[in-house]
Amino acid sequence: MNWHRRRVTVMGLGRHGGAIGAVRFLVARGAKVTVSDTADKAALRKSLEQLADLAGVRFELGGHRESAFRDAEFVVANPAIRPDDRHLQWAEAHGAIVTTEIELLLGEMSAAVVAITGSNGKSTTAAMLDSILRNSGRRTRLGGNFGGSLLPHVDSIEPDDWVILELSSFQLHRLHGLPRPFDVAIVTSCAPNHLDWHPDVAHYIRAKRRILELTMPSGCVVLNVEDAEVRSWANAVRGKWKGAVDSSLLPALGVPGEHNRINARLAAAAALAIGCPAESIDKGLSQFLGLPHRLEFITEINGRRFINDSAATTPESTIAAINTTTTPPWLIAGGSDKGVVFHAMVDAIARNVQGAAFYGAVGKTLSRACDEVQTMCPRTVVSTMEDALRWCWRRAQAGDIILLSPGCASCDQFEHYVHRADVFRELVLRLRLSTGERTLA
Repeated sequence: MNWHRRRVTVMGLGRHGGAIGAVRFLVARGAKVTVSDTADKAALRKSLEQLADLAGVRFELGGHRESAFRDAEFVVANPAIRPDDRHLQWAEAHGAIVTTEIELLLGEMSAAVVAITGSNGKSTTAAMLDSILRNSGRRTRLGGNFGGSLLPHVDSIEPDDWVILELSSFQLHRLHGLPRPFDVAIVTSCAPNHLDWHPDVAHYIRAKRRILELTMPSGCVVLNVEDAEVRSWANAVRGKWKGAVDSSLLPALGVPGEHNRINARLAAAAALAIGCPAESIDKGLSQFLGLPHRLEFITEINGRRFINDSAATTPESTIAAINTTTTPPWLIAGGSDKGVVFHAMVDAIARNVQGAAFYGAVGKTLSRACDEVQTMCPRTVVSTMEDALRWCWRRAQAGDIILLSPGCASCDQFEHYVHRADVFRELVLRLRLSTGERTLA
């Protein structure tokens, strides 16, 4: 694509700089760029600072205006923007092509691509596969929903590199007619999620299934056949499809839980399809020690162990965390409402936790769901995560685990799940200081 003097509106810069890579890429290629965002200059300060060296970019902040879309030839939409957004519909009606940062990337490179999606486990599976490929001598790039934008580095991506992209349902929904289809696709799971964005479950599933259509007919699709929904997709695969590698063929892992063994089995199957030898698979998986904010040990205070699983933004992730801990934990859960159902999560709570403190926008919803299953475990509804931590601390004994595994998005009280994890860590370390303990376990 020749972007020189093309009129492009980047819709949604984001407080965390989600579209910075796209803006810099387009400016470097001579496009006439307008950035439109509902947030004002003060709220976007950190993101704007990262673009301060660019000349010629027009910013329309504090609300989307017609002028940003009226003459645009292309609109690069932030993945979080809803599919029924009236500004996007207006732009398309006036002839603009709506695209995404992922499409920009795929149109600029010829490297092989592994695309990974799923309601749970996609980041860990991507990182495991990255470790395997690196051990096999291949050069890799991690991007998409996990790993950040690769657009600033697109000129250094070589044809024999392997690009691993973690793709959300938002991103897949907007991918159409890719100039560079995927060589390998992995689907880790599919359970209802993001129903505050998708109009219904069927729409969410269709978005996830698009990964099959976007993979080369000569490519390979790895499906987690232990997931009933994903298993039903097998007949829709155009090329080869594979199930996960048998668990007995895997080495001992440095991350706990059966869910991580499933992730490893999927990564191993993809690696075999790519042509990695068994030794690289063993070594790559053995060296993988987990990702931040996923069952991450923080510290021990007076015999109580504190675990940060802030990346658990779905009920299924929290169920996996509860089932992985070595002893029934004291659970801290809650956050913002994505329209999901909590029945399975509260069943796991009823069976496998010592007590639960629910906080945030869905705190009362979680407690009512527990009432329906008539769980007898102690529980409370509080306003904040700090209140929830304090409640668990007062009841936990030496040998107990206090687990933050929210099962929900973070945006009711935090900027994102990493911010939530940072606040939890700070609260725990403050608690340690208040007890007089001076060293981390």
